[in-house]
Amino acid sequence: MSQPSYSRSPSAGPPARPDASMSLLTHVMDHSLDEGYAEASARRSAEGAGASRTVRAKLALAAGLVLASMVVTLGAAQAQIEAPVLARERDKLIERVESADAAADAVEKEIDVLRAEVDGMQSEALRRNGGGQGELVALLAGATEVRGPGLKLVVDDAKGADAGGGGPRENSGFSDTGRVRDRDMQRIVNGLWESGAEAVSINGQRLTALSAIRAAGDAILVDNKPLVPPYTILAVGDPKRLSTDFQDSADGQYLHVIQENYGVRANISAEREVRLPAASSLIVRTAEPKGGGAGSGAAETGKGNS
Repeated sequence: MSQPSYSRSPSAGPPARPDASMSLLTHVMDHSLDEGYAEASARRSAEGAGASRTVRAKLALAAGLVLASMVVTLGAAQAQIEAPVLARERDKLIERVESADAAADAVEKEIDVLRAEVDGMQSEALRRNGGGQGELVALLAGATEVRGPGLKLVVDDAKGADAGGGGPRENSGFSDTGRVRDRDMQRIVNGLWESGAEAVSINGQRLTALSAIRAAGDAILVDNKPLVPPYTILAVGDPKRLSTDFQDSADGQYLHVIQENYGVRANISAEREVRLPAASSLIVRTAEPKGGGAGSGAAETGKGNS
């Protein structure tokens, strides 16, 4: 008897497993580890990796802190080593500065002593060779201090004239800057002399017959010494007559014009007593005692480099 034949249809799919009827046992064998345990194990593995990274970061931070502290410690040690050297250098520099200051002070004192000696010798020579009029000659020549009644004239730039610099003060005639120029000062002083002033000073600088009033850039110079505004001009003489004559003179009118037109400030007042210092570095250029040779009868006194 022939055996029946079993044939698969092409579309029937793969054959069924022999243990298909034992699905529960198959599932237990294929999944021996519970899924909850697997998840817990994976979570612990992830936490372990994170903890490892944290530990490594902490170790790196600790190593950085140790390195930084070593650098700071080495820097402090180096500073302690170099501090005495720097202190010694600073002390030496201070000592040199103090020594230079002391030397400068000594030279200034020596200059004052020599100047006083020269002034005394000049005054004595004038008294000895000038006969009874020696003191008068010394006074008029500027060799001695002067005091007496007179005028005080204060001249200053116009308000706000120094805000923009105003340019140089050289002799250039009128200017709309409102700044006092050397030309202005020359005319004021000449006007006082012409009005009868017996002695004149500007900001403490005594003027003589050979004094020069010039300008260098932004400063007015009197005998090469710079002055700054306001300019205080003292003149010895009869206050009332001197004031009237000066203000009526052409130079007094000139001062009035620059006051009115350019804002230059000026104030004149009579003083019961003004004090003028002696002219510094006064020299006798060509004067000789009367009957003393080729220069007989001729006298010229004043400051050099005028």
